[in-house]
Amino acid sequence: MGTAAELERRRCRAVQAVGHGESPEAVARALGIARGSMYRWLKLAEQPDGLAAKPHCGPTPRLSLEQHHHLESLLRQGAHAHGWPNRLWTCARVAQLIRHHFGVSFHHDHVGRFLRNRLGWSPQKPRRRARERDRTGLWLWRQFEFPRIVRQARDRGAHLAFLDESGYRLTPTVRRTWAPRGSKPVLDCWDRRDRIAAISSLTVSPRRQRLNLHFDLLPDSATVHAGDVVNYLRQLRAQLGGPVTVLWDGSHVHSKSRLVRDYLAAHPEIVAETLPAYAPELNPDELVWGWSKYGRLSNLAAADTDELRDHIIAELTYLRQHPHLLASFLEQTALPLTA
Repeated sequence: MGTAAELERRRCRAVQAVGHGESPEAVARALGIARGSMYRWLKLAEQPDGLAAKPHCGPTPRLSLEQHHHLESLLRQGAHAHGWPNRLWTCARVAQLIRHHFGVSFHHDHVGRFLRNRLGWSPQKPRRRARERDRTGLWLWRQFEFPRIVRQARDRGAHLAFLDESGYRLTPTVRRTWAPRGSKPVLDCWDRRDRIAAISSLTVSPRRQRLNLHFDLLPDSATVHAGDVVNYLRQLRAQLGGPVTVLWDGSHVHSKSRLVRDYLAAHPEIVAETLPAYAPELNPDELVWGWSKYGRLSNLAAADTDELRDHIIAELTYLRQHPHLLASFLEQTALPLTA
């Protein structure tokens, strides 16, 4: 039928056509309306704003604006504060909360639309966080340890290099896609364990704080060992052409490896610092893997590891050429580089 404004324009044009000499019956036939409707419009046209749009305001909201604000404050407390075993909200839980506090029953499907349209919320995938985390230790590291690392790196004229390892499987990471309703799409792919391990580091230059991405891909189905880390550090040192402060996790292939420790002892221009345990969000290089594996390369059904390797190189090279993306990864860590 159209919006109220479109219907208003339709009525006005019909009345204008009659005013220009067309018969009401001819206009009614042309518009596909009843002749009685046409005569009713002509009568309404004699009144001020008689043809004006009168949009229906819809049903009276079952929750007032004040209740909307109260509901959002309750939701921001998390589901755990209202008796559920975690902080996550589902439509069913929100519906039960509304019924308990406001005496109003909403269908869970309507709750989803309500959260999106009225409160501006959206469905999101939770990020896992290890219970083993030392929250006090993390706060102290952010406030004191990392600024100390930045100052010492600046004094040495050293690059900061956030380093991490990951792997890409030939079996694709499947993510949602668009398809006709009721017709589930099918992704033909290999169901094999072929993989490509990768090492990368997001680097920050000492003076201008320019960002760059360095990476190396291992042979097919290889696992990262201490020797691979040493080879990568050797390449990174040559590419940066100066001292480096490497920040990495406490993996056994890092400073816990005797081979890596011996290499670092022989090259004092490379200083290794260990990130806090169970805190991957402090390493922006983790977001390199998330952006590439679960974003750009999701649903990629490569024919073989050669094709997969080509795609990995293309995406990591794209990141290297777009430092604003690297900057966004660094910003998400909220680490104070200006310390």
